[in-house]
Amino acid sequence: MAKQYERIAEQLRERIRAGELKPGQRLPAETALAKEYKTSLPTMRDALALLLSEGLIDKKHGVGNFVRKPRKLVQRDNARHQWEKDRARVSREERQATGATEHDTGLTVSDLIFSATYSDVPANEDLAAQFGVPVGTLLLERVYRTNHREEDSPFNIARSYLVRDMVAANPDLLDQSKEPWPGGTQNQLHTVGIELDRIVERITARPPTVEESEELGLQGGVAVVVLRKTSIDTQGRVVEVSDVTLPGDRTELIFRTHLARW
Repeated sequence: MAKQYERIAEQLRERIRAGELKPGQRLPAETALAKEYKTSLPTMRDALALLLSEGLIDKKHGVGNFVRKPRKLVQRDNARHQWEKDRARVSREERQATGATEHDTGLTVSDLIFSATYSDVPANEDLAAQFGVPVGTLLLERVYRTNHREEDSPFNIARSYLVRDMVAANPDLLDQSKEPWPGGTQNQLHTVGIELDRIVERITARPPTVEESEELGLQGGVAVVVLRKTSIDTQGRVVEVSDVTLPGDRTELIFRTHLARW
């Protein structure tokens, strides 16, 4: 049997879904809500805490509770990798027109704020095993964040790793000032003669760290989806490993599998 705070939360939830309480609207004060629903203040706070954990409201300390504005949905489709490969050898002008984030969100380049940070790091045991190189091998770590201009939090946090010696033939690939790179990683690899044969993606979910919750703008109870993307070239070498941390409240992972006919 539902508890009183759960019943109150459901009534507020329905008002939000019906549009009676609109995105960005400030809710009445907690004391006023408690009076409206004929309940105690602690019970009302429990109801609001439940809606907060579901991402339906935001609490601004000292200001009040607000109906949360829906964040831009990201739909990540496994067909995106062929789309990226098809663009790897087209003209720079065509590659500059749109990128993977625009593909996943339906936004345009002008809607986005992009950042990239490069650094050299030694391969730990995990990454060394992935690449098949000795522990301590120098890797190029690239950390990417892309925001919608109307939002404070990035769509995800992506950490991409390349074996530095494998791409050093093109010095531009070591220079973060060249980002955002038209055509992304597949075009970058193409400039040093590397063609991808396949991409393997492993997906898990877990609670976010405190830092991830703050950076991704997650409410309590929202998990993150962690995607490890391993890119393998036509010689069978692992040439890139990416760890992408995706907020569970705004990400859809879509897989389409075409089956051979009998």
